[in-house]
Amino acid sequence: MSAPVVVSVAAGSPGARAGLCVNDEILTLNGQVPRDIIEWRFLVDEADVEIELRRGGLDQRFEIFKGVGEPLGVEVSSAVFDRVRTCDNHCAFCFIYQLPKGMRKSLYLKDDDYRLSFLYGNFTTLTRFTEADLERVVTERLSPINVSIHATEPDLRSKMLKNPRGGMSLRWMRAMLDHGITVRGQIVLCPGVNDGAALDRTLADVLDQYPDLDSVAVVPLGLSRFNTEPAMRRHTSDEAAAVVDAVEDWQGVFLSVLGRRMVFAADEYYIMTDRPFPAADTYEGFAMHEDGIGMARTFELEFHGAVAAPTGPQRGFFAAADLPPNPAAYTGLRSTTPAGPTAIQLKPRRTAPIGVLTGEFGARVLGPLVSALGRRDARVIPVGNEFFGGNTGVTGLMVGADLSRVLTDEPAGHRYLLPDVCLSDDGRFLDGTVVADLPRPVEIIATDGVALRAALEAAA
Repeated sequence: MSAPVVVSVAAGSPGARAGLCVNDEILTLNGQVPRDIIEWRFLVDEADVEIELRRGGLDQRFEIFKGVGEPLGVEVSSAVFDRVRTCDNHCAFCFIYQLPKGMRKSLYLKDDDYRLSFLYGNFTTLTRFTEADLERVVTERLSPINVSIHATEPDLRSKMLKNPRGGMSLRWMRAMLDHGITVRGQIVLCPGVNDGAALDRTLADVLDQYPDLDSVAVVPLGLSRFNTEPAMRRHTSDEAAAVVDAVEDWQGVFLSVLGRRMVFAADEYYIMTDRPFPAADTYEGFAMHEDGIGMARTFELEFHGAVAAPTGPQRGFFAAADLPPNPAAYTGLRSTTPAGPTAIQLKPRRTAPIGVLTGEFGARVLGPLVSALGRRDARVIPVGNEFFGGNTGVTGLMVGADLSRVLTDEPAGHRYLLPDVCLSDDGRFLDGTVVADLPRPVEIIATDGVALRAALEAAA
């Protein structure tokens, strides 16, 4: 277990007034050794906080007096202070197995930690979940928790996870639901494995055994060019259409029995089948926006000013790898612009033609919106993902190498808008490059329709 290290102290905060400094190692809070940022938040919410720390090799004790719930004003070095619970499954569809060599070490971490599910929206299979974990989730009301379901038939789920415990671990999902914890489920569909009749079986079991789930997202298998599993392949257009049909049929069943639709297909399925996205009200509040469910409709509403505030970016598969150590309100909130000098760009003139950089899937969403403005000075630039290859087309997985390849062929002097979702908070792409490495200056904007519309109107 490593002690959390102070990385920043807000000026004028209780922590600053008490004399806490960057690089202090926090040993205890009110006599307790915090395991993670969740316990940290509970402990520092107290009115009086006694901190034991190590500074320059010497142990010191500080007493901090503040109001109950008043922020301490101290950021620490990580979200988990003991050890992230790693995944002992060996799923053939795991995207981490499909990563190229030489990327940042944090991206290769396979976690199955319920705390990261609560903090950042990661999905857990519950195969390493215990009675002690359940007690903590229930006692501290760590909700929502995101669970990878994939299949409810025990043998099939064990086979998919390549873990004999996989067949029975959904009992923990039932236990959390019994104690009033909000649980959101996900089904990663692998063609020929858990689609078709197996998907019907899973959704029937959800209705029968887990009707109190908050929602279930059905998402397609993601493949990179580094995939080594021959059984893992892309959906055919017919298979994708069958998934959309099945989900919409089951929505009707859930709606008639439970009064809500429960299950939703990822936007990618509608893109793969060239079908229009469902109406906004059918998403029932966009609970699974971060899982790629209803993002297109949400972006459209934001772009047209039909929502009061932007929903925020989808962090996607690497949700917890590069986020700030101290999530606001226990969530994966991030700033709209990455920090550091790599985010500062020399901008062309405001009235220059605009190119909106986005992934191939994003181009299918943004293209019609930008075209509808009737502006000849604004265009969408799809960036094919040659770095990952396969069926990788989401904007969050764009990398500097692919952006450089595309921008090299684009004219100089134009304004190029880059969504922040493809950058870590220190301005790095997944391939390790930074914004300053790109051959054209770019303007980094928040990944939402409000920010895009504002950027386009600034040039009008």
